[in-house]
Amino acid sequence: MSSLNPEHPQDAPTEVAALIETSAAANDALMRGDIATYNALIRLAPDFVLMSPFGGAPSHGSEYTPDRIEAMGRFFRGGALTQELVASWVGRDMAVLATIEHARHVGVGGLPTQDWALRVTQVYRRRAGTWDLVHRHADPLAHGVSLEAAAALGRGAAAP
Repeated sequence: MSSLNPEHPQDAPTEVAALIETSAAANDALMRGDIATYNALIRLAPDFVLMSPFGGAPSHGSEYTPDRIEAMGRFFRGGALTQELVASWVGRDMAVLATIEHARHVGVGGLPTQDWALRVTQVYRRRAGTWDLVHRHADPLAHGVSLEAAAALGRGAAAP
């Protein structure tokens, strides 16, 4: 991954553009089940936190053992992803990407292939000249839900 040069803050647009491209390429590889390419492009920070689109308790970097990472690669199959940038922010050692991920024809967890759209926030921290992914939050609400459905989800009930 590219790094933001703190001596040249004017490079920030170029550096965040490279980070955006890397994020898109990594998540596209993941949708194909290509965990090797994903791992080559994304480095999880030791204190990484994932808030998955399926809800539940957040997971943490220490839980991402080699076996779990390999299982992630098997969870997705055959898809392709495009990333729509909503906004990005970059500072000296932190960058945030707000995106909509559009996965096409992806098999997820044994379900038949389908299209998925996720709203995603990714937070990266610069360490030793590279960007580490420190936080990812995704939800499947890109198409919106009714107030009643959101309320049901918020209280832990099945959406109407």
